[in-house]
Amino acid sequence: MKKKLFALMILAIMVTGIIAGCGTKENKTDEQQNTTNENNQQEKKTDSQEKQEDKASTDETDTIIVGTEAGFAPYEYMEGNEVVGIDMDIAQAIADSLGKKLVIKNMDFDGALMAVQNGTVDFVAAGVSVSEERKQVMDFSIDYVDSTEVVVVNKENPAVANIEDLAGKIIGVQQGNIADFYVEENIEAKEIKRYTKFAQAAQDLLNNKIDCIVMDLYPAQELIASNEKLTMLDETLFEDKYAIAVKKGNQELLDQINTVIQQLKDEGKIEEFTANHTNK
Repeated sequence: MKKKLFALMILAIMVTGIIAGCGTKENKTDEQQNTTNENNQQEKKTDSQEKQEDKASTDETDTIIVGTEAGFAPYEYMEGNEVVGIDMDIAQAIADSLGKKLVIKNMDFDGALMAVQNGTVDFVAAGVSVSEERKQVMDFSIDYVDSTEVVVVNKENPAVANIEDLAGKIIGVQQGNIADFYVEENIEAKEIKRYTKFAQAAQDLLNNKIDCIVMDLYPAQELIASNEKLTMLDETLFEDKYAIAVKKGNQELLDQINTVIQQLKDEGKIEEFTANHTNK
């Protein structure tokens, strides 16, 4: 009887061991499966991330960004929600030549020049004049247009009759524009008021808060055409040239831009762009 009972106890222990062994194997298999699933998910996640990174890299490679200030018609201005103008036509020709999509970043003039210096935009097309000071921090293309700087006054109450009258006057300019530097260096003005938009300067001129505005001929004509109470002096204050600005040392892009600009000039396209945006 004792032998029989002992044999049953041995059998029970063996059965328990077998069951425990099976359970351990199954648990281990589950753990391995879970680990495999996690690894697969991680691989899938990594693949997805790589695809997104590749797409972002491709998108960045397929675009070129121009910085501008859309308050300088006819070079750059708003038409509905779109930035258009002579400079934007040139920028589009540059993008087309490079086989890239043009992205336009509209900002203040000073902000655009800063953006090209730090690489936020690829180039600036905004009626940018070349100066020795600017050449220290950015590179410039060949010039694409000759600029004539004029003086705009209030027709009904002109405080300036000729350019000799500018001394001692309150003169409005676009901040950072070549006219800003010219007036500061060459005219003993009573005050230089700097604006980000010419529309703001025009409003102050109409309200006799400033005596005149020094600006480019074409934008001056646009400003006067939209406001009959403004006019310009017959005299030219000074002449200038505009060029495309790129980040200092970006010779490859500069060479490509120069090639496009020269071709546009040779084919008479610059004049065509100008006519399209001034003869409306």
